[in-house]
Amino acid sequence: MNIDTGKLQPGEARCPAISTQDIIERDKVAAPGWVRSESYEFLGSEDVSTDRYVSPEFAKAEFERLWTRTWQFACREEHIPEVGDYHVYDIGQYSFIITRVAENDIRAYYNACLHRGTKLRASGSEGGASEFKCSFHGWSWNVDGTLKQMTCPWDFPHVDKEKFSLPEARVALLGGFVWINMDPDAPSLEDYIGPQALAHIREWRLEDRYVHVHVQKSFPANWKLTVEAFMEAYHVIVTHPQVAPSNADANSQYDVYGEHVNRFISPLGVASPHLEGKYSEQDILDQFTVGDGTMLSDDRPSVGDGTARQAMADMFRGMFEQATGSDLSSVSDSEMLDCFSYTIFPSCYLFPGISLPMVYRFRPDPRNHRRCIYEVMFMRPVPKDGRRPDPAEVVILSDEQSFTEAEGMDPGFGKILDQDTDNLFLQQEGIEASAKRGLTLGNYQEIRIRHFERAVDKYMAMEPLKPGSAVAR
Repeated sequence: MNIDTGKLQPGEARCPAISTQDIIERDKVAAPGWVRSESYEFLGSEDVSTDRYVSPEFAKAEFERLWTRTWQFACREEHIPEVGDYHVYDIGQYSFIITRVAENDIRAYYNACLHRGTKLRASGSEGGASEFKCSFHGWSWNVDGTLKQMTCPWDFPHVDKEKFSLPEARVALLGGFVWINMDPDAPSLEDYIGPQALAHIREWRLEDRYVHVHVQKSFPANWKLTVEAFMEAYHVIVTHPQVAPSNADANSQYDVYGEHVNRFISPLGVASPHLEGKYSEQDILDQFTVGDGTMLSDDRPSVGDGTARQAMADMFRGMFEQATGSDLSSVSDSEMLDCFSYTIFPSCYLFPGISLPMVYRFRPDPRNHRRCIYEVMFMRPVPKDGRRPDPAEVVILSDEQSFTEAEGMDPGFGKILDQDTDNLFLQQEGIEASAKRGLTLGNYQEIRIRHFERAVDKYMAMEPLKPGSAVAR
């Protein structure tokens, strides 16, 4: 059980209800070690300055210091399965052509012609190519980045063709994701993530999943506020009351790993401690909401003498196996049910569970520091026959549209995302109107926010980094 009374050091207090680990310990199919581990660290109680959310100068400095030095998820390998396939990834003013040069060779070219700077491929585009040709004057580069052709080469005796290859960012592969970094001196992706979190990610085998639904929408809030809105379950009881009867929100577990990764585990199939004794086990089962609800039938089983959590786990295992053609017999009840939320700084969330099998990506709007580009992708296991479906095309919503309108989105989960959006609009405006110039954070339930902002501070203390004309691979 969690700590309730007594003399505690800062950061030691926990919700007095049953703990996350106690809930998971009771499951029929035992959880693996990465689920059963804990890694909390008290990081102080000082307010976090609100200037970082409202200052356009701060946002400009982030592009110069933070985004040029950090590892970012650019696309999935399945977006570029064949040699010559490409996918354009933008972050701020920077743009990259992510392309497969050979079966085991993926590169990220700065998306600009070396003649007079025209983008070689439009933002948001993808496809297959045998060359990357400038639409302005016709200069072209081979898929391997070497210069293929100059228009009127006689007029450019000063251009050494051997030295005019497309500059590259660094590329790393992990879990089926393609990651890029503009800093030639940054640590490797493995060192950036750290050994504990890296071991967790490798156990999930996310390379054996594919993007089933992909939705994008811009939020009227700074990117950091948007990232932080999903870092805690503290808001569930007020913002998402419809899910609180089956979400252990206040007794969720929070962990930090090194400088760049943090997580929470929020057990599902048990009532919020705020609602203890108000719902029966059957009530909990009947109202349960999942992220990929399209695979579930409308008929919920009877709990009988058991628990809603166990009934859910058994139900999900069968239904998800049938719907996806995959084998989930070795997957624990906790992995079937619970919300595992890992943040890889600065912009990526990985949710390796089965009922909430998601990836989030956040990017600042380069033209407006008060807006954030948010994406949610639902991942499904590759079928047992090994045939990988094509990744879903992105559905882009307007400001006025609800997430429930996106094709493939579970309506119940879409409503949850709409509720978060409404809060973000009010939070951005409230911070700008407030006489209090800092955010006051809980020591435990909001530790991920403090951990995240410590990483922001680390990079903002560095000198600006302007990517050079060439980056070693």
